[in-house]
Amino acid sequence: MKNTRWIRGVLGAMACAAALASGHAAAKWPEKTVTLVVPYAPGGGTDIVSRLVAQKLSERWGQSVVVDNRPGANGVIGSSHVHKSAPDGYTLLMVVGSHAINPVLMKSLPYDTVRGFSPITRLAISPMVLVVSKSNPAKSLTDLVSAARSQPLGIGYSEGQTRLTGELLRQAGNLKTIPVSYKGGAQIMVDVIGGHVGAGFTSVLTALPHVQSGNLRVIGVAADQRMSLFPDAMTFKEAGLDGVESLNWYGLFGPAGMSPAIVEQIHHDLQQVTQDPALAKQMKDQGATIVLTPPTEFRAFLDKETRKWADVAKRGGIQPE
Repeated sequence: MKNTRWIRGVLGAMACAAALASGHAAAKWPEKTVTLVVPYAPGGGTDIVSRLVAQKLSERWGQSVVVDNRPGANGVIGSSHVHKSAPDGYTLLMVVGSHAINPVLMKSLPYDTVRGFSPITRLAISPMVLVVSKSNPAKSLTDLVSAARSQPLGIGYSEGQTRLTGELLRQAGNLKTIPVSYKGGAQIMVDVIGGHVGAGFTSVLTALPHVQSGNLRVIGVAADQRMSLFPDAMTFKEAGLDGVESLNWYGLFGPAGMSPAIVEQIHHDLQQVTQDPALAKQMKDQGATIVLTPPTEFRAFLDKETRKWADVAKRGGIQPE
């Protein structure tokens, strides 16, 4: 009995020491510059959001948070760099929804999308939108869906999520859509405005300047409720198409094996800095809603999101390349 109590005492002391060490490590962190890798080109939505967040975290931490753009392979190059980095919290990764779709559309990746990283938070969400030219005869999403049941409708896409969102729409409405591939969202906007393709799926940030100039209309929102930015744009559910939801989310990760204490500190500090009214307004103006999903919930979301899009690809006969 004495031996048992002694062993329990030793184990308890070890647990306390580990907890104290972890807390002490988090309390000292960060002691130097933090690098936030954005695996996409400068100037895009993820880059803009990352720089807003980096500035606020720099102010809170008293250490520089430097945005490092490493574009290529739809985010794989920059993500791979973070995957191979030390899990000390000094190299972080900001990605979008395509992070969960890459394993669906690519035959091989240099990392495990779910287990190869430490999920910190799903920072914000912004729905994919379907745009048409100002001269398109369809005045509502219902009109467009009705027309696409009787005649082919070309829908432009530029990457994995916009491609699969178009496929999800086709499946939900039994539509005669034709996917049209582009190298970037900007090129889709040019061809939709010029009437070379009937419609296009893209992000709010890509569509917004063209909507504001009057050249494009957002006709559909892939979310469960309308957006204040585009009050006339119907949700797909309103048009009778259940399940057409596609959120362009911004996710923050670190390398696998990060200290839970540091992960929690970053999540907590983001909760604090995003309360800044100026930052909240900037995010809202870009069509993004701050959600700050806790780390454990974010991991579960990531797994669910990958399964969802894998099912869409399988039903559509879309093979990884």
